[in-house]
Amino acid sequence: MYTKKKSIFQIISADFQRHKWKYLIIIPVIVYFILFDYKPMYGVIIAFKRYSASKGVMDSPWVGLKQFERFLGDPYFWKTLLPNTLTINILDVIFSFPVPILLALLLNEVKVPWFKKIIQTLTYLPHFIAAVVMCGLIATYCQTNGLFNDIAVFFGARRSNLLADSDNYYFIYTASDIWKSAGWGSILYLSALAGIDQDQYEAARIDGAGRFKQLIYITLPGLSSMIIMKLIMRVGHLLKGGGQKTLLLYQPLTYDVADVISSYVYRKGMVDGDYSFSTAVGMFNSVINIILLVSANKVAKKAGDSGIF
Repeated sequence: MYTKKKSIFQIISADFQRHKWKYLIIIPVIVYFILFDYKPMYGVIIAFKRYSASKGVMDSPWVGLKQFERFLGDPYFWKTLLPNTLTINILDVIFSFPVPILLALLLNEVKVPWFKKIIQTLTYLPHFIAAVVMCGLIATYCQTNGLFNDIAVFFGARRSNLLADSDNYYFIYTASDIWKSAGWGSILYLSALAGIDQDQYEAARIDGAGRFKQLIYITLPGLSSMIIMKLIMRVGHLLKGGGQKTLLLYQPLTYDVADVISSYVYRKGMVDGDYSFSTAVGMFNSVINIILLVSANKVAKKAGDSGIF
């Protein structure tokens, strides 16, 4: 029997009638992304213009790739901004990224419920402290008469402004990031641990496997998909992260190690008013991050694990 082929519009209309409440639920999300993520994207064209606020985006004169030539030919970009950005983010991947995994593994071994809840609460709390408050605390503690100097003097060191010393900046930045994000980041891994079939552990114990072998052959493979997904997403932000905290922590004395691409974009755009130049730098940053994300995803797929797309 011949059946008339339905058009795309009819299929969508029928699906909407069948699942209309689901569609209505996602409408606010779609509107949000259209207004705050997609609509402002037309503004990237000022990267190819000599933008003037009095003339507006459309009437400002075109300059082609001159803004990109400016920053790509700037020695400060290659000698300071790019190395600093990569250093801060690579340190974050090496030291900050594994900590939530280790914390989740340790919490999973805690069998006393009330003690586990106390540890979780203490480690989650820093996440809810605003970045400006956290950086204010760090700056206060790092002062010559601050808490960290009191501890250092107790062990025989001399007092100094720790945050003004470029040799201390990376350590302070990475340690504060671990303190703030470790507890909150462990939630996803704890959820993944809860989804591992407990019968596997029972079978392993019957076969004589100890805690360490259970960790290697059951727990870590159960977490591998989550770890790969989070790592891919983190690699996709290698040139993006660190802007907000850098603006709150760095000082003129630490510009040589602390200034990153995000803080440079803010300073050139919002402080100096060079909107076209800062947009070009930000656009370059976003394109490189997309390339890193796609590359990391392909590497993960070739290594035998599933990617995020």
